[in-house]
Formats: sequence, structure tokens, C-alpha cells
Amino acid sequence: MWCNRGGSISTEPRINDRIRVPEVRLVGPSGEQVGIVPLAKALELAQEYDLDLVEVAASARPPVCKLMDYGKFKYESAMKAREARKNQAHTVIKEMKLRPKIDPHDYDTKKGHVVRFLKQGDKVKITIMFRGREQSRPELGYRLLQRLATDVEDLGFVESNPKQDGRNMIMVLGPHKKKTEAMAEAREAQAARKAEAKANPGKSQNAADGEITDEEIADQEIADAEITEAEATEAPAEASAEA
Repeated sequence: MWCNRGGSISTEPRINDRIRVPEVRLVGPSGEQVGIVPLAKALELAQEYDLDLVEVAASARPPVCKLMDYGKFKYESAMKAREARKNQAHTVIKEMKLRPKIDPHDYDTKKGHVVRFLKQGDKVKITIMFRGREQSRPELGYRLLQRLATDVEDLGFVESNPKQDGRNMIMVLGPHKKKTEAMAEAREAQAARKAEAKANPGKSQNAADGEITDEEIADQEIADAEITEAEATEAPAEASAEA
């Protein structure tokens, strides 16, 4: 029986004594071309400069190695990757569930959630849930979806027209504002609140210390997802009330 006894393949470049070739094409610490030198000579130069010999192009013949501070290089690479993730916009589809005969106050509350999602640059899937005899009146759900689309037309547009899906009717709203723009505006607003709090320390100490982080954005998305779960539990109660 064949089994894989090896570990995971490392993506880290080989450095110093891990390089196993007779000669390398050496690049100096400032990017200057030193030329092809024996490995022993390259390691000697690395010790003289108090740097690491790092293999940057293993597939070349001979491999290309550079003199650098590998610890500093890894740190700077990690910071660049973190900054790239911070500015990366992920497409998120939120979901909001409504009933055809929804109470006006509940409608306003859920419309407020839809407005918040669209302002954040997220798409919103609107689901109308039909129960019992409501299934014979699909026009109620259609009119409700059209009303919601009209109420938020300044922030979003109908990306997917209402369509029946079993006992549900579904419509997707897309934001006019891109996710990256929404994130940038949120950070600018946070910076403005922070500056105001510093100017008036007695007004809001919490605002002075606050910053939008990746963790806070993730927590907000989790909280938004919980809204959908809470709404799903409302359906049985509304059904019994209508019955």
C-alpha cells in the first residue's frame, strides 16, 4: 500500500547552508550584479556583510542568489500582504427575509438593514416567504419587492428581478457604490470621529482610541449574518398569528 510519508512542500526559499549547488549567480545587497561565483565564496561574502544568502530564482542555471537580511525581508513581505488583504474588497451577499403581509414597523426595520448593507457596498438577497394560502397570491410578494426596490433605488439597483423559487420569491439588489469605496468612506468617517474626539477628549474617549480593523469588519459581517438567522425564526410566529 502506498502512503505519503513526506511532509508538506515548503514554499520558503533556501538560505545559507541549505543551498546545495556548486555555484550561484550572485546579486549584491544593493541589487548590483556580482556574477557567477562558487557557493563557498558567496557564503563568505554573506558573512562579511553580516547578511543571508537567499536563493531567489531556484530554476535558473545557475540559481540566482541575493545577499539580504532575510528576517527583515520576511517581515516586510508579511506587512505588504496584510496591507493588500486590508484593502481587498470581498463580494458579500447578505440576505433579508420578509413575509408578504409584513407589519409596517417591521418593514421599516428590515428596510433599514437593507439600506445599511447597500451603503457598505454589499449585495442583498431579498426573500419573500409564502406560507399556506399565501402561495396562491404571489402578486403580494412581487408588489412588496417592487416597493422595497423603489425605496432604496438611491443606494442600489435590481440586479436580479423577482422570481419564484418554490415557496419563496427572490430578488437580488446590487449597490451603486463599490465595496472599496464604501470601505474607504467608512475609514474616513472613523478618522474624522477620532480627530473630533481628540479635539474634545471629554466628549467621547472611546472614539479617540477607535480604529477600523480587519477583525471589526469581520465581526460586523458575522453580526449581519445573525440578523438573517433571527428573521428566519420569526416566520413560525407570524404564520400562527395570521392563521
